[in-house]
Amino acid sequence: MLWKEIKSWAKKRGYESAKNEDSYSWYKSDNPSLNGEAKSVSKLATAIYNNISNFQWLEHQKEYKEKNGLS
Repeated sequence: MLWKEIKSWAKKRGYESAKNEDSYSWYKSDNPSLNGEAKSVSKLATAIYNNISNFQWLEHQKEYKEKNGLS
């Protein structure tokens, strides 16, 4: 996954992202108070997707780990 791809994908959904020295940051275009920072491109994508889906994916991940005894 390339940062440019995530940046384009996020922009289509109303989010902006930037590459910093050692991390990536994002914010909602129409609500800059919705923002975050990630250490990798995959974590950036996950953070934005969790925000888009109202954290349903995060909840799914948590339930899956608990159900399957993963930490």
